[in-house]
Amino acid sequence: MSVQDPSKILIVDDLPENLQALEALLRTEPCQVYQAGSGDQALALLLEHEFALAILDVQMPGMDGFELATLMRGTERTRHIPIMFVSAAGRELNYAFKGYESGAVDFLYKPLDPDAVRGKVKVFVALDQQRRETRRQMAALERSRQEQETLLRELNATQEELQRSLRMRDEFMSLVAHELRTPLNTLFLETQMRSLQIRRGNTAAFSPDQMEAMVRRDERQIKAMIRLIDDMLDVSRMRSGKLSIRPCNVELVSLLERVVSDMALQAASTGTTLTLVPHDPVVGCWDEFRIEQVVVNLLTNALRYGGGQPVEVSVQLDGDRVRVDVRDQGKGIAATDIERIFEPYERGARNGEPKGLGLGLYISRQLAVSHGGELRVTSKPGEGSTFSLHLPCSEQEAFAEAASGV
Repeated sequence: MSVQDPSKILIVDDLPENLQALEALLRTEPCQVYQAGSGDQALALLLEHEFALAILDVQMPGMDGFELATLMRGTERTRHIPIMFVSAAGRELNYAFKGYESGAVDFLYKPLDPDAVRGKVKVFVALDQQRRETRRQMAALERSRQEQETLLRELNATQEELQRSLRMRDEFMSLVAHELRTPLNTLFLETQMRSLQIRRGNTAAFSPDQMEAMVRRDERQIKAMIRLIDDMLDVSRMRSGKLSIRPCNVELVSLLERVVSDMALQAASTGTTLTLVPHDPVVGCWDEFRIEQVVVNLLTNALRYGGGQPVEVSVQLDGDRVRVDVRDQGKGIAATDIERIFEPYERGARNGEPKGLGLGLYISRQLAVSHGGELRVTSKPGEGSTFSLHLPCSEQEAFAEAASGV
């Protein structure tokens, strides 16, 4: 026990001179002495402090020492405190027997033997110090146990995350290989066919119409591979904080008209109609290439999972903010999957349905945030999905919000 945290001794006597004499006797001991002139004062101190020993005078007006001891033994907070009785009455009154019966550990008669009192007090102070030290050690052990449990949980969580990351890496590498293999195989077969025709001298196979068809097929396969590689590079730039945004004045409705027109053939190939609800021009300060990238991702997603049903694009202007909605009529998204689909390498399709790298929605949301906006989705199974791109129109608002992490 440190000097700054001494054991506490309670002395109770109705005579001030007795209290002063006993405190003077204990002043040389490593303890802090509290005085009480009555049983009521003693109870108040007992409720406030934790004592190593209580020295009680037997004969006091009002509540005597025996009654105070009985109350102490009947209360959970004070029942463990050792009690030492002091009495000036003669031994023939048999107070000692009654004192021990009340739970006392010792009974002293006045006049007190100073050495005996100090020796007894030292014993209880030492016991109190040991008890407190044991309590501190137990508390330290409990803290250590809790810290170990926390560390173990963190290690388990880290291990699970590592295993998940390894699974995702393996799955991702498999997906990349699969997604790149398809256009590469097509290009390889096209090249083989052309080589075969050339070796056979079949120049008719290279008529202008056929050559144009070959070039279009090659372009589609090359663009598919470039898009996969660009998506992977964008994810890497986003995670390293190196994705650049180049804002300029953009007329949003014209951009949407261009994208919808460009994707009309792709929509028709899946039996889908793709429409843009007419709207007045909306001008904002955005990176045109990145906003177009988001819209293309949302439309590609709608065509892929829309089940061949119509897809609609609409614009809503509210003050200095604009919202672009891409609505499909597909099978919808379960509530448990709403946030998952925005994670990298997560895909909404399963069991042979359309697949991809699962980067489009993740990239789109990050691009929305980098413009000070957000990307949301509302959906119910069987009722289709609506992806909503929210954007501030002014450069000051957009990039102030993006810088603040909104």
